[in-house]
Amino acid sequence: MIVARSLDELGDRMRPSAVTIGKFNAIHRGHVEMIGRARQIAEERGLHSVVVTFDRHPASLFAPESVPVDITGANRRVELIGQTGVEACLVLPFTDELAKLSPADFVSHMLVEGLGAKCVIVGKDFRFGHRAEGDVDTLRELGTLHGFDVVMVDDVTDESGDRIASSLVRRFIIGGDVASAARVLGRTHAMRGEIVHGEAKGREFGYPTANLSRDATGMMPGDGVYAGWLITEDGNRYPSAISVGNNPTIEGERDRVVEAHCFVPPGDLYGQIVVIEFVDYIRGMLKFDELDDLIWQMGKDVETISVRLGVSV
Repeated sequence: MIVARSLDELGDRMRPSAVTIGKFNAIHRGHVEMIGRARQIAEERGLHSVVVTFDRHPASLFAPESVPVDITGANRRVELIGQTGVEACLVLPFTDELAKLSPADFVSHMLVEGLGAKCVIVGKDFRFGHRAEGDVDTLRELGTLHGFDVVMVDDVTDESGDRIASSLVRRFIIGGDVASAARVLGRTHAMRGEIVHGEAKGREFGYPTANLSRDATGMMPGDGVYAGWLITEDGNRYPSAISVGNNPTIEGERDRVVEAHCFVPPGDLYGQIVVIEFVDYIRGMLKFDELDDLIWQMGKDVETISVRLGVSV
């Protein structure tokens, strides 16, 4: 997949095109459906398939305090878009200049002149242009003027009948229900970041942990212990007991952290960029009066998680 940060960088390689536009901040099953539709239409009509998205949430420009937590991280989002088989992803910097474009100017400059759009695929809630003045009807009117058609993709629902949306994904992750989040995402929820030195308490207890940097990307689940996997840069996967929170048993105030105890020693991970996948919630974060009780519980957690992951310890 071609990844470009501007129309100039993309050039004329993707003209004419079938384009889908959105924030795509989760790349959940609804997003994948919409991107897949763009790819299908492109193949049927002999067009190039292009995803247009933004380097940050539009609210970061106007109301930074209300920007929703990023579910995937910018780089991971582009990777996931690439896995859909689309030909190109145009990641536009969301600047004042872009935000001030009227709906008509956005369409003429970005879609028609820039991408040679012949079909534009969007969701029913799609808004665009200055102050989000444009909607699907506006886009259809402009499509008639410029010679492209508009395909609106209906909402996708999950097995429980819930509308698949980024807000639903966030609710599940915040609540620790990573299994339901995976059902809506169509994949296991994950964080990605560098392994850094921690307080080394786990090593003292016989359960050494790999500590994820505080600037790791991907949404941090609610406090608790999870079954999951740590995946190294070379692709090795290690079954793990993952702790999220500030470990109230250990004295001293601490920030919330993500720590993974790998059942098989992974070697020296310090400085490596790893992915931590959250498969299932095991229990809440508990405060123990005695360290021996914590160590006993950690042993039980490892047993429970090994069964949940289908691995032997």
